[in-house]
Amino acid sequence: MAPGSDLEGPIDLSRDVAALTTALVDFPSVSGGEKPLADAIEEALRALPRLTVDRHGHNVVARTFFGRDRRIVLAGHIDTVPIADNVPSKLVGDVLYGCGSSDMKSGVAVQLKIAAAVGAVNGPEPSHDLTFIFYDCEEIESARNGLGHVAREHPDWLSGDFGLLLEPTDGVIEGGCQGTLRARITVSGVRAHSARSWLGRNAIHGAAPILGRLAEYEARQVEVDGLLYHEGLNAVGISGGVAGNVIPDECTVLVNYRYAPDRSETQAADHVRALFEGYDVEIVDSAPAARPGLDLPEAAGLAALTGAPARAKLGWTDVARLSGLGIPAVNYGPGDPNLAHTRDEHVSLAKVREAEQLLLRWLYLKDAEQA
Repeated sequence: MAPGSDLEGPIDLSRDVAALTTALVDFPSVSGGEKPLADAIEEALRALPRLTVDRHGHNVVARTFFGRDRRIVLAGHIDTVPIADNVPSKLVGDVLYGCGSSDMKSGVAVQLKIAAAVGAVNGPEPSHDLTFIFYDCEEIESARNGLGHVAREHPDWLSGDFGLLLEPTDGVIEGGCQGTLRARITVSGVRAHSARSWLGRNAIHGAAPILGRLAEYEARQVEVDGLLYHEGLNAVGISGGVAGNVIPDECTVLVNYRYAPDRSETQAADHVRALFEGYDVEIVDSAPAARPGLDLPEAAGLAALTGAPARAKLGWTDVARLSGLGIPAVNYGPGDPNLAHTRDEHVSLAKVREAEQLLLRWLYLKDAEQA
């Protein structure tokens, strides 16, 4: 177990960000089981006198009220994918291994350290008012997403002028995000005894043209606001069959479409339905894309501090929810997105410290344009 591990217990915000990351990784919070961690985060934040703390379900929102003209929203999810024998954490040199270390408890640790700094009695006052959002159920179906619940029930808690989602980006700004859509395509057949198959119509065989269209599909690469998005349309599941001696009368193919932010949810659904015209197409899950939020001074100031060009977010993140609330947002966090959800998920603690210091510099600037 890495030094500073807690498993479950109080969160000590006086620890440095590396030790805090370790403690969070060792605090299990698989999607649906976030309550103990949400409780601990709420307790720690309520001890900070310059923060106003609210809670809805297992989602905690903390805000400053310094009277600034503009407000920045910093958001991060506290859940992880199922643990794969990688909790408790393991420290090898400066690299911390463990479930959620990259996605995204290192980013949550940075959020908490910034909240601890500005919330303390004699802490520094940031150049903007700040809102910190810690939410549940990001790693599962979008209907359960905690940020979505807060947005619907308490949109005033989330008001702001610019947003930063601390998803793993390996210390690079990633603008916007792809939309994601899942569709169930159903093929009908006629059931029969397999000894007399000519009396039926095999639904599984009937799915072959669907797979053929997917295999031949050429995904778009689209430039949006200067960033290049690469789309994808793929079968992610197939089901059918009744018994070993029965010709199946139904087969379903589950398709996932990742699309660029120049398309709306409706346009994406229309595209999939058109591609599979003639089949029963049911949209079973959908979340919108978000355009890059790189044209605001807050984004320019952050980009100047990172010293690296922004890139497109190839995946869906909750910047789309913030965008839907009228808050332009970008992704920036210390973890490596390519390690998310893997058994050997890990994070460089040097990257975590770097992200903390960079964001503190950014938030204390009197004019983000002068970064």
